[in-house]
Amino acid sequence: MKFTDFRHYFSSARVNRYLLATGNSKSKAIKLYKANLKTSQAFHPLLGVFEVILRNRLNDILASHFSDPNWIINQKTGFMSDPSLRFTYKRTGQLKTNDFLKREINKAEKRLQKTNTPISSGKIIAEQTLGFWTDLFEVHHYRLLKGKPIQVFNSLPAGHGRKEVNDELDKVRRFRNRINHNEPICFNGNNIDFTEAMEVHKSIINLLTWIDPEIIKLISDIDTVKKIIDKANKI
Repeated sequence: MKFTDFRHYFSSARVNRYLLATGNSKSKAIKLYKANLKTSQAFHPLLGVFEVILRNRLNDILASHFSDPNWIINQKTGFMSDPSLRFTYKRTGQLKTNDFLKREINKAEKRLQKTNTPISSGKIIAEQTLGFWTDLFEVHHYRLLKGKPIQVFNSLPAGHGRKEVNDELDKVRRFRNRINHNEPICFNGNNIDFTEAMEVHKSIINLLTWIDPEIIKLISDIDTVKKIIDKANKI
């Protein structure tokens, strides 16, 4: 493909950043653009494995905690509506409610209703984003759940708790959102730099290891992130 066509299809605003990072080399700019896509692609299997395991373990733990396999629906009127989730917004003095979890479940139910899909806990769980699950580790919900979410991580290092887990979760969630919105992950300012991507890769490995070290063996043959980044760094 000619570079003029490449820039036309992907927009000058997007492509020019790749040009700048490669010293105005058109061929290298295209290679870097593709390397960015390949790196994002390599993350998807790891993120998918992590998200499925995290939500399934949290579901098991909270179903046991509430003695209710349908907790995700029934707790809309339980801890998700606790008075402690109300707060005064400093700028306006208005009373606000942190009803994020409840709103996400309501949205999922409406999506299912539109397709005439029977509403069930399994369907609602499958509809939730990573942000729903990571929010359970934020202080407000974590306290209401009596710290039960930390039970997902059976192999935490000494001195690690909710904060350390939440920091890693937040890093992974933000990075995942960037990939899903086709944002570049190969820059630091105007320079080629995959440092953040490597740090997020480490966070994913940490979290999976903290859940069960055996999971790392399971994903060893699908984890190509480092190999792809090493190749991209040679552009």
